Amino acid sequence: MADHQFILSNVACIDTAKSPHPISTGIGFFDHMIDQLNSHAQIGVAVTVTKSSGETSSSSATSNGDKHSFEFVNRYADEDQGVIMGQVGAALGSQLKELLYKDGEESNSRTSRFCCPLDEALVECVLTKSCSTNTEGKLTKFTLPPYGKYPANKGRSKIGTMKTQFVESFFTNLAQSSGMDVSLVKVRGDNGHHVVESAFKAFSRALRNLIDGTDTNNYTSKEFEQIWGEKSVSYTAGLELCREGKLERSTKETSILVHVLMNGLLKGGDSIQVDTGIKTMDDFVAILAKEAKMSVEAKCNGDLYVDDHHTSEDVSIALGQVLNTAFGTKAGLNRMWCATGTYGDAEVEVTMDLSNRPCITHNLSLSSNPNDEEYAGDLSIEMLDHVLESLVMNSKSTVHIVENKAGKTVLETAMATAMAYGAALRMCAAVDPRRAGKTASSKGTLSV
Repeated sequence: MADHQFILSNVACIDTAKSPHPISTGIGFFDHMIDQLNSHAQIGVAVTVTKSSGETSSSSATSNGDKHSFEFVNRYADEDQGVIMGQVGAALGSQLKELLYKDGEESNSRTSRFCCPLDEALVECVLTKSCSTNTEGKLTKFTLPPYGKYPANKGRSKIGTMKTQFVESFFTNLAQSSGMDVSLVKVRGDNGHHVVESAFKAFSRALRNLIDGTDTNNYTSKEFEQIWGEKSVSYTAGLELCREGKLERSTKETSILVHVLMNGLLKGGDSIQVDTGIKTMDDFVAILAKEAKMSVEAKCNGDLYVDDHHTSEDVSIALGQVLNTAFGTKAGLNRMWCATGTYGDAEVEVTMDLSNRPCITHNLSLSSNPNDEEYAGDLSIEMLDHVLESLVMNSKSTVHIVENKAGKTVLETAMATAMAYGAALRMCAAVDPRRAGKTASSKGTLSV
């Protein structure tokens, strides 16, 4: 690509370390997206783009020390962005290939899948690493456009100064030079900014897992056990935090006690004690806790002589609140994960982010269930929907629920959801020692 008008320098992808050089492509939003690899792939990324003919008048911003001015950060917004984003993708892909094939070694083919939940988007990324270093990768699937629904059927043509049509060019070139096959599928998303951000974050998280040799679909591999298993540094560090949350309150409608301990269920099954007076709620919370490997005591004496509303709502609100208390600032935690639960005929996937930006989106067959059921066991279906919302909003999480297959009954679907929710929660709450107590965010905090 030497014949192009742009020169790339200080290109780096450093595993679990920061580069001393900046990300400066001349397209501000593109810089921000590349920076997601720093936060979510834990790869120190750097790249600087300049013009082969020397900088124009915009370079004066650099000499004046104003590297953060709009003019300098977006100095190439009116240039050929397709060339810039394609070159950057190819250059970063070459660097990533060195990480994937350390010392030129060949290894077994591997696949990694990750979904990234934002409040207005969910994108799935699947990465496949070939066993040969000589293989050229390809972008196998790309369904991100349209970027949002404003305007309808067209979406955004630009985000900031970045032209969205060239996102595909970036990933095409990155895939080719890295040797990875890359698939990016928009599961849902009406906000163009968040569709692109979800794609870069999903790619970053899938890449981290690919380098680690782990995957969201495999909890039994040697690599998973080494990083996240019960004998891992992560697991021990999580126990040492002694994370817990407790809430007791009484109103004219309910008297509640909810207590959670993120203790890996060290005391065994007796560590889960749930008695709300609603069997479906009891089972839902117990299954969730078991999959999350946390001890739960949840007791409620509610006005069930009225109906199930106050009891189920207050229990889920309290559970969400104590979970949020237990997680504290979320600094040092893995933060994101996706997990699948199966129960009977039902299969449900939950994608979760301990984001402090509460939002829930789902496609569960609740109002449109094939049997026209009104109840899931002894819990009204409208309250099952409300339970999920109350739990997510009060735990301050972003959660996307995808029903891959409906159960024979809504109760089966509810329990599959509880299983997936608990499994995702366990991994989101896991301590990642590589983060050294820092927050997994390009902002550096989740508190604002």
